[in-house]
Amino acid sequence: MAEFVTVAGVDDIEEGELRAFDVRDARIAVANVAGAFHAFDDTCTHRQCSLAAGDLEDTTVICPCHGSEFDVTSGAVLQGPAREAVETYETRLEEDSLEIKV
Repeated sequence: MAEFVTVAGVDDIEEGELRAFDVRDARIAVANVAGAFHAFDDTCTHRQCSLAAGDLEDTTVICPCHGSEFDVTSGAVLQGPAREAVETYETRLEEDSLEIKV
């Protein structure tokens, strides 16, 4: 059964920043887009590179290895070479903590 897990403080991820966290058995990236937190698999579905090491442009994360682009709000592929979306996770703020549902 999925439950919320605290991964960081609200102030730990600045606006426009990406960070990755080990949450249970998953490596999950979090993007802060204009104060809204979006969580998704950190591993690119093309060549398994870390998406948190890439660039964030608005709601698009760009993989540093081959330039695949994903929408951080839905996980959808916006531009290849990746063809499969990344999984997304629900987030919530509890007081000063960021939590991800896994």
